[in-house]
Amino acid sequence: MADARGGHSSTGAGEGNGPEPATAAVNGAPDAPEHNQAPQEPPRLSLQGRRIGVTRADQQLGEARRLFEAAGATVIDLPALAVTPPDDWGPLDDALAELEDFHWIVFSSANGVEAVERRLARRGSSLAHRPAGLRIAAVGRKTAALLESLGAAADFVPPAFVADSLIEHFPISGWGLRLLIPRVQSGGRTVLAEAFAAAGARVVEVSAYETRCPEQWPSSALLALERGDLDAITFSSGKTVSHSCQLLERSFGADWRDRLVGVGLVSIGPQTSARCLALLDRLDAEADPHDLAGLVAACERLLNPGGN
Repeated sequence: MADARGGHSSTGAGEGNGPEPATAAVNGAPDAPEHNQAPQEPPRLSLQGRRIGVTRADQQLGEARRLFEAAGATVIDLPALAVTPPDDWGPLDDALAELEDFHWIVFSSANGVEAVERRLARRGSSLAHRPAGLRIAAVGRKTAALLESLGAAADFVPPAFVADSLIEHFPISGWGLRLLIPRVQSGGRTVLAEAFAAAGARVVEVSAYETRCPEQWPSSALLALERGDLDAITFSSGKTVSHSCQLLERSFGADWRDRLVGVGLVSIGPQTSARCLALLDRLDAEADPHDLAGLVAACERLLNPGGN
């Protein structure tokens, strides 16, 4: 965490340390007419002919599908998370009633943003109309993009899309700050709360949503697994790994690991990778950066080692 000298300074919500510079015309000349520009190359279909299983929340498969299909892949949906309300809204509602007492609210997922926005709407408020002294930190491009779409652009987004990066690059000292951290009810890491508390912050960590295991996978996904049609499966969180193991065992019995023979296992980041190694005994690739685009790139590297 950075020192507090100079007050509550923070970086912008985009990548890097600020907005990208505008592209100016050379010598003030206007852009060339479109018919004089070099023709654009067609998109490189680096995953053409590949079949990729994507494990995400059942209502969050669309963006992953779009990116993989843009690379030429056929996507097999393997919904491994059902996002539901927490068992008790009380702690979150109590915290939101005291928002003016917090210095920062820290979001580590888009699910947390959506939950907080819905609960604020019940109070006739929103993140865009939060108290003037409340700043927002967000882990991840998707989380930051959702905040911006709500008119509540993040005041700080770390350079890497993992919680550890937020702690390392936080723009001010945590000493004396009061932080609100909405999080998943179970299974989430407490590293943010622990690190900020160790730095002298007063942290309120509340359940904003829960991610549970779906009942089963679609029949088309089970058929692809049974036939050995998948080239790779991607995992976007530790829970997607755990729930996928449960769903595989539920569908294929004690020999469920046989369905993964010859299938590349690709993780979105270090914590998810650790879960793969613990439950599946192997990992074939990890995304870098730790986001959906990084997952696509990791599959490309794994399935096209020669770069073709």
